[in-house]
Amino acid sequence: MSDILGMGAGTQMIVAFFLLMALRVPVAFALGLSAMYAMWKIGFGFELAGDLIATGIAKYALLAIPFFILAGTLMGTLGIAERMIRFFRILIGNLPGGMGVVGTVVCLFWGAVSGSGPASVAAIGPMIIKGMQEDGYPRAAAAALVCTGAAFSIVIPPSIGLVIYGVIAETSISSLFIAAIVPGLFMGLLMLVVLPFIKPRGREGLDKLSPAPVSNGYLRDLGRSFRSSFWGLMTPVVILGGIYSGIFTPTEAALVATVYAIAVGAFAYRTLTVRALYDALTDAASSSAVVMLVVAYASLFGWVVTVEDLVGQYSGQLLGLSDNGAVILMVIMLILLIAGMFMDPVTVMFISLPIFMPVVRELGWDPVWFGVLVMVNLAIGLITPPVGINLYVAANITRLPLESIARAALPFLAISVIGLAIVAAVPALSLFLPEMLK
Repeated sequence: MSDILGMGAGTQMIVAFFLLMALRVPVAFALGLSAMYAMWKIGFGFELAGDLIATGIAKYALLAIPFFILAGTLMGTLGIAERMIRFFRILIGNLPGGMGVVGTVVCLFWGAVSGSGPASVAAIGPMIIKGMQEDGYPRAAAAALVCTGAAFSIVIPPSIGLVIYGVIAETSISSLFIAAIVPGLFMGLLMLVVLPFIKPRGREGLDKLSPAPVSNGYLRDLGRSFRSSFWGLMTPVVILGGIYSGIFTPTEAALVATVYAIAVGAFAYRTLTVRALYDALTDAASSSAVVMLVVAYASLFGWVVTVEDLVGQYSGQLLGLSDNGAVILMVIMLILLIAGMFMDPVTVMFISLPIFMPVVRELGWDPVWFGVLVMVNLAIGLITPPVGINLYVAANITRLPLESIARAALPFLAISVIGLAIVAAVPALSLFLPEMLK
């Protein structure tokens, strides 16, 4: 059948991948099986697979992934996250919007610690959702806010997604981190626009949306909470400050973040125990293994893409769609949005970026700006059914039906798409900070 249709081995590989996904084969194995099928069709022996996998994961920059995951896990396990949430709750809780604003700010702040959307939902979701419920917000709306805020943690540096983009696109990870700061904060602030549409039900909840006067008691509680959470609040300062000042690289920053989290737990908060360390290590190892398995098998997939010149074929077709760069950009963004509905961000990048990057270079687009745009796009995918990973994690921790959280997330989804269009239309949002710091 494939010969009749005239499909080459590379195209057959892509078709096989989507068929395996439809059969609910795990993403990593779908990548590996479809790639090895294509290798067999091409006529290369499977003994080459081991070398390709080893080469694909033997990249220094990829060391950042397990260590950033471990750092974020330690922050949650050692009680650092709880102290930070308490501080922001006292700081912001008397403003209009109450815990909705607190939840948004904490999600953005936590994005500067964990770099992983699903991990952020699991780590801080229960505490934020509980607080928003106490403030009168519907449980599903609270879960939707956490899902959306945590999704943008793959945009706000340090971001695992940006590390992977930098490796695939051969772009400076430090520049990507700097460029993502303003768009990440911008997307988070847009979430505040949605809060009036998910107002707490009943008069009691509405009363809590009124600002409370600042009193001596408020300042005293704020001071105590700040002292209690100080070392946790310093985490992004240490990580990002070290990267931007040139003290260490993004990869080294991941290790620094891990050591810092252990030191804070051991000496500042005294919450580090053998059991807590074991739990954090096992959770981080499990999460890292999932990501790295995708990276490993994606190297086989990428090799077939290169050998079969799928990059040249498909990028040429993209460039042939129109002479207008804006039209091509819209098509790329639409492809990424649709792909993000069915696959996780790591898989989407490994499959699509080898095809898109030649287009980016041909049209003269800045790869740093394009990388930020890709991250915002894929962040939206984390809250988009049917495979919005953040939605599944939130459904698990709240015991709510996935459908109810997905419905509650629709306003956030709409404002996120608007934000994506703005980031695409105004490259200066991403580029002015890197240019200013040159």
